[in-house]
Amino acid sequence: MSGLLAYGICLLAVLGVIASERFLKPVSDRRVTLHGPTIFLGAMCFVATAAAWVLALRNVSMAQNAGSASLFTLLALVTIGVLLFGGKRAVLESLGIAMAVGSMLLMSSIA
Repeated sequence: MSGLLAYGICLLAVLGVIASERFLKPVSDRRVTLHGPTIFLGAMCFVATAAAWVLALRNVSMAQNAGSASLFTLLALVTIGVLLFGGKRAVLESLGIAMAVGSMLLMSSIA
């Protein structure tokens, strides 16, 4: 498996964590019992995420995986904030995102 595919799997794992949190948060707010489809979907997202992490860790180092997970989480949450909540990005925030992407590229070329 190539490193690019491992980074893709890492991206899917990050999106799986965000999706599972999306399923489990309303359940915790309503104090619902541990029955129902939302608990099952949230748990299955976490199981799939764990499997994706194992696959990704077999092909890239732990440092690269942790760095890429941080970067993908940042990009996913910024995208959600802009698209779903109508947030605006300032110039400094865009510069920070570009620096995070640049640091990931530097780290992947070194390791």
